[in-house]
Amino acid sequence: MGHTRAAVTRRGFLTAIGTVGVGALAGCTGVTGTESGPVSLLCAGSLARTVERHVGPAFREQTGRAIHGEYHGSNAVMRMVQEGVERPDAVVSADATLLRDRLYGVATDWDVTFAANSLGLCYDEATEPGEQLAAGTPWYEVVGGADDGAIAIGDPELDPLGYRALQAFELAQRAHDLDGFRERVVPRLYTEPDEPQLLAGVETGSRAGAVVYQNMAADRGLPFVEFPDRYNFSNAALADHYATASYTTDDGYTATGRPILYSATVCDDADDPAGGRALVQYLCENPSVLTAAGLRVGEQLPGEHGSVPPEVNV
Repeated sequence: MGHTRAAVTRRGFLTAIGTVGVGALAGCTGVTGTESGPVSLLCAGSLARTVERHVGPAFREQTGRAIHGEYHGSNAVMRMVQEGVERPDAVVSADATLLRDRLYGVATDWDVTFAANSLGLCYDEATEPGEQLAAGTPWYEVVGGADDGAIAIGDPELDPLGYRALQAFELAQRAHDLDGFRERVVPRLYTEPDEPQLLAGVETGSRAGAVVYQNMAADRGLPFVEFPDRYNFSNAALADHYATASYTTDDGYTATGRPILYSATVCDDADDPAGGRALVQYLCENPSVLTAAGLRVGEQLPGEHGSVPPEVNV
């Protein structure tokens, strides 16, 4: 249940999304280029329930248009767009810098940031690790003593949630003087290649916990231990500190630690760019819908980067 198994799954997963994704988006855009068909969205997996249960219904009520969402780890999303596998109307990443690094000059030249988040450990109170966490035992002691496969993380090759978990372990190791913590713990974790399914094991009781974003736990009503600011990637004032941890993917992309910022853009050759821009505008104008789903929207949001089109007012 460790990294070897996940690596095999990852290859199959990337092949599957590259093959299935085109048909999924192309076949569900309704009346392409009009204002009546669904807006196609390729989105960070951590926002799957946020879009399906909160943003989607509210957007449809306001605009009369549905959202057809497809959800994967943000790195997988960026690679699908970067490699021309898919061109949805709108793209959302859980890492704004990742989107800029991967897509600028390839599919877009702008994005807007619209929400923030925090990292921590979600758990099942009925398990032994869950009981320990509920009783106040430090999370790193619980994770360090948990059985192999009991704690899950996202796949760092496919999504920022995965590489942020590893970066958090590195920063926590320094913060708490936990010599060798990351190297000892990581091989014993379960790596989930399908980010939207990361909490499925916790909900069914097959896993004791998972390192997730706060909104993912909040929207499911599951207990959550938020990591301290020094490694939960929520505090913009600690950006330089976060940047001391990094992860390099198999294809050579190095992600440094940075505050969690969700960003959205519209591909240059989207079938329905007006629909994509309308969805991005909605995300910027309706922070209450986002906070109701457990996300954070502070004074610095929304923000713009690059050549934001005049139709998107930030």
